[in-house]
Amino acid sequence: MADIISIATANPPFAHQQKDILQYMQKAYQLEADEKRKLAFLYHHSGIETRHSAIPDYGGINNSGNFLPDNEDDPFPSIEERMELYKKNAARLSIEAIQKCIDTYISPDAITHLITISCTGMSAPGLDLEIMEAMHLSPTLFRTSINFMGCYAAIHGLKLAKFICDSEPAANVVLVATEFCTLHFQKEYTLENASSSLLFADGSAAVLISNNSIEPKALQIDSFHSQVAFQGKKDMAWEISSKGFLMTLSSYIPQLIKEDIELLISAAIKKKGITIQDIAYWCIHPGGKKIVDVIEEKLYLREDQTKFARKVLAENGNMSSPTILFVLKEIMDSGIQSGDNVFGIAFGPGLTMETFLCKKK
Repeated sequence: MADIISIATANPPFAHQQKDILQYMQKAYQLEADEKRKLAFLYHHSGIETRHSAIPDYGGINNSGNFLPDNEDDPFPSIEERMELYKKNAARLSIEAIQKCIDTYISPDAITHLITISCTGMSAPGLDLEIMEAMHLSPTLFRTSINFMGCYAAIHGLKLAKFICDSEPAANVVLVATEFCTLHFQKEYTLENASSSLLFADGSAAVLISNNSIEPKALQIDSFHSQVAFQGKKDMAWEISSKGFLMTLSSYIPQLIKEDIELLISAAIKKKGITIQDIAYWCIHPGGKKIVDVIEEKLYLREDQTKFARKVLAENGNMSSPTILFVLKEIMDSGIQSGDNVFGIAFGPGLTMETFLCKKK
C-alpha cells in the first residue's frame, strides 16, 4: 500500500494582513462609501488573517517592485507580465517545498517519479522540467503534470501517486502543488472578482509517497471517490483572458456542497465498510469560511474536528491546489494515533468533489 511519508509547505516571502489587503482593494476598486462598508464586512468575516503573495505590493504597503499600478488610471499587468512573475517564482518555491519534504528521507537522486500541479501558470518547457534541471534529477525521470484542475487537483495527484506505487513497489513519488493565485487579481469590481480577491493566496506543498519507509508518522492511502455536480459548473470556473486567469466563485457553492455532501461521503466510505463515526480526522479544503461552516453543520462535526481547516484558512487563505495538503500536514503533525482514519475532501471546477481516505499506520 502506498504511504504518505512526508509533507512540507512553502510560501512566498510577502505576507499581507487581510486588513491591509482590504484597504488596497477598496482603493483599487474605486468604491463608494457604501460599497466599502459591504466589502469590509465580507473581509472581517472571512476567517482569514494573513495571505502570502509573490506580489510585494498586494497589501498596498510594501511597494518595492510595484507590480500593481500606483495610479488607479494606469493599466493592470498583462497576461505576459503575470506569467513572467509566475515563471520567476514557481520553480523556486516548488523546490523549497520539495527539499524540505524529502530531507532526512531520501536524496534527490532517489526520486523516481515527479508530479507537478498548477492552475495559475503554464509554459513549455514547464515547471516539471525546471525542477528537474535545477535539482539535477535524472533526465530519464518519470514526470507528469496536472494542470487547471483547481482546488481538488492535489487529491487527483495523490490518486495518481498511489497508482504508481501500486504498480512499481520501489517507487519514490514526489508530488508538488504550486499556485500563485494573486497574480490574477482583476481591477474590475464584480462579485466574482471581489470573491477571488477576498480569498485567494499563493503557496506550495510537496508530498513524498512511497512503499519503502518505516516513518512513524506515515499515512497509508486507502481509497478515493469523486463526484461531479454539473448544476454547479458555472459557479466555480476558470477562464483564460488577455488580462489574466478569470476566476468564478459564486456564493451558491456552499449551498451546492451542503446539498450533496452526505451522499458523497456515504458513497466514499461505503467502499471501506466504515461509518462517519469511524472517521477521527476531517481534512477539509477551506475554500472559504462558509464552506467549512456548512460541512460542519451538515455532518454535525465538532469545532475541534474542523480546526485544522480553519487554521490553514486563517494563516494562508485559499491557495487552491496546495491548500488541502497544508491541512493534511497539520493533521499529520497533531499527534494522530495508530489506526485513526482521515477523510479528505476538496472542491473545484465542475463542480467536482474529490475525496480520499487514509489511515495512520
